[in-house]
Amino acid sequence: MVNGKVIQFRRGRKTIHERHFLIEIPKVKKRGDAEKFVGKVVIWTSPAGKKIEGKISSAHGNNGLVRAIFEKGLPGQAVTTEVEINEGRDTK
Repeated sequence: MVNGKVIQFRRGRKTIHERHFLIEIPKVKKRGDAEKFVGKVVIWTSPAGKKIEGKISSAHGNNGLVRAIFEKGLPGQAVTTEVEINEGRDTK
């Protein structure tokens, strides 16, 4: 299991994708390293203990960020919080 940090919603100039989030994984600095996490399960735990699952869909950019799609949108308070990335579970 690896911990990551929610950076931001996936967004454009005028649109926000509510279920898509950008996640930063420590010690991952290149796109090639980030692509190894594609298909892994991501779990965000709320302060109340509720768990929301998602899946890493692709790498984002060249600096090691990944894009995760959650089963339902995370609240805005999820930005800058930690998520768990389960390396064993692969849902490709």
